[in-house]
Amino acid sequence: MSFGTNRQVFFEILSRENIVKIHEAALHLLSKSGSRVGGQRALELFAKHGAKIDGDLVRISEEMVNKALETVPKSLNLYRRDGTPYLEISPGGHQVFYGTHSDQLEILDPFTGQARPFLRQDNKLMCQLASYLENISFVLSVGMSSDVKPEIQTQITLLDTLRNFDKVTNFSTNDVSSLYDCVEIASIVAGGLKNLQEKPFVFNYCEPIPPRTHPVESTEKLWISAENRIPVVYMPYSMMGGTSPMSMPASLAQGHSEFLMGLVLTQLISPGAPIIYGHMPSILDMKTTVGSYGAYEFHLLVAAGAEISSYLGIPFYGTAGCSDAKFLDEQAVTELTMEVMSTTLSKANLIHDIGVLDHCNSVAPEAVVLCDDLIEGLKVYARGVGPVNEETLALPLIEKIGPGGSYVTEAHTAKRFRSVFYSKLFSRKMKNPDKSEVREKILATINKAVNEHVVPALDKPILDDLAKWEKKLLG
Repeated sequence: MSFGTNRQVFFEILSRENIVKIHEAALHLLSKSGSRVGGQRALELFAKHGAKIDGDLVRISEEMVNKALETVPKSLNLYRRDGTPYLEISPGGHQVFYGTHSDQLEILDPFTGQARPFLRQDNKLMCQLASYLENISFVLSVGMSSDVKPEIQTQITLLDTLRNFDKVTNFSTNDVSSLYDCVEIASIVAGGLKNLQEKPFVFNYCEPIPPRTHPVESTEKLWISAENRIPVVYMPYSMMGGTSPMSMPASLAQGHSEFLMGLVLTQLISPGAPIIYGHMPSILDMKTTVGSYGAYEFHLLVAAGAEISSYLGIPFYGTAGCSDAKFLDEQAVTELTMEVMSTTLSKANLIHDIGVLDHCNSVAPEAVVLCDDLIEGLKVYARGVGPVNEETLALPLIEKIGPGGSYVTEAHTAKRFRSVFYSKLFSRKMKNPDKSEVREKILATINKAVNEHVVPALDKPILDDLAKWEKKLLG
């Protein structure tokens, strides 16, 4: 069982009163203004349950939202690839779990320091590294290897990830048809769809298109996930001033309405189908016209979104540990640190994009290692000072030592000093060397993960079935 970061220290972005106002604004948008919905069977299902349909414009009532909130699961258990319990997720609770990518458009090669196209062989490196690092609980298998045909990138990447990674896999698909393949591939590893449903070690990821548009690709992915009872994230990614209003409350309300539309659809398809609340309300940088992954406003709003999700009692999927910088420089380290700390103190549950740089264009193994160490240190911060009582105040010891004394040789110190966090990367040497040793330690960690860490192998019959799938895909 993974215990993630045990939070006892929280901050609050939104009061309960303001969360209610945002929720009510979202309900207004859903019932009065409506949303664009693609897909004939989604439109027919909404209409069957009382939604108002005008072409592809769908208006749903507060009653439909409330009914969906009654049936949606309020907690989620995810398992390791071998079926053993791993992540227990309770909305607004004390646990937060982090994940990185197994593939991306580019990789910041840790051995050359250069950004280059991501290749299929890099998937194994990322999976071994994520398996080795204690604070990385899942990877995103997104199908972007540049040396694989686009038509089969999704399936090949998932095959490689499941072969080389033993924790939880979050997958997304390039198209609707490949999602069916992914469910079948994951079912092979699980020993059947029923086993996969009972002990899910994968969960799906899909998005609407802000503002308030749910294309057929999105509704079909929600449909396939719901009917197969595969946990699914529904995550609007908006940019204030571009695809959402240049107002934080308005952006939150719009994104909340977009998620609620997906929530209602999944519960109409299959009441009780697991869905995870996702929200990425960033900014459109008016200097560069990019959607920022490092903006302070972005991560403030991620924390706010986690509070709205907690209010509904639904697990939250957020973003942290990423940067707009192309390399692991001063900008990247600053943004990574701020984001991980913000998220650790928020009410978020599952956090993706650890180690992602260059506006989500690349993944940097070195940044993943750095964030793993940051997360470990922040566990101490998030636990807080602990209970204040007779034992922890230790007044007899203070009185015994007296003014001007020392605690170094006391049994009290020997018993407790290991509770202090000691970074694997950072140094507090009496005499610091003339150059930084951090990069060398990061590279040593990557080399150890690649050359020494062994990911448990799948059973041969499963590997044989996956090989047949690969042969079929590659022709």
